Amino acid sequence: MIVLLVILHVIISIFLILVVLVQQGKGADLAGAFGGGGSQTAFGARGATTLLHKLTTGFFVAFVITSMSLAVLQARPRNSVMSGTAAPAAPAPAKTPAK
Repeated sequence: MIVLLVILHVIISIFLILVVLVQQGKGADLAGAFGGGGSQTAFGARGATTLLHKLTTGFFVAFVITSMSLAVLQARPRNSVMSGTAAPAAPAPAKTPAK
């Protein structure tokens, strides 16, 4: 179960990295480089939601869910190979020769 979740987490991470790198920034044009954004809002104009934005949001949610699931699964105590065995007996004290 954990191995499958780790594999899924790695795949989601790779897709999240690729989707973020493919996106074009808000100030990617030449006017944005010199402060010609032309918007009075604090974070720039809010455009229509694109497919890449939706993919980024979806992969981010999946990344957070798999991260939290892995954290919970790793924090749980698991059975060990040694959990069913008895503790080894203490060694007997060595006899000293009587004089």
